[in-house]
Amino acid sequence: MDIDKTGIILNTEKYDECVAFYQNLFSLKVIFEKNEEEFKLTSFEFGGAYLLVETGGLAKNKQKLISENSTKIRFNVTDIEKALEEVIQYGIAAKIETYEWGKTINITDPDGNRVGIRDIPKLCRSL
Repeated sequence: MDIDKTGIILNTEKYDECVAFYQNLFSLKVIFEKNEEEFKLTSFEFGGAYLLVETGGLAKNKQKLISENSTKIRFNVTDIEKALEEVIQYGIAAKIETYEWGKTINITDPDGNRVGIRDIPKLCRSL
């Protein structure tokens, strides 16, 4: 199999809010958009892949359980403290959680999907 590109498709109910969340908080660049009556999608650059946010999902007013959505979108950052400041400035109450394997910030998008922001261990930066 000759794979050209990989991506994640995220179906959302609160489409406009989710697009704004990923575009504004994470500064993801829009690759393309499509808007057809009941169907909308926005494709973002997502590292070497793409994140496709589209309609057709089901929102929850709090974080979805893993059984409701087993996927978690992860952003690795070089400065987790700066990332926390940006999350708080965006209006999301968050904190840094420290584990044996590293530090992470766990938040949700407007649909209740789990989103993680993780520090990059120095050993992994060259990978």
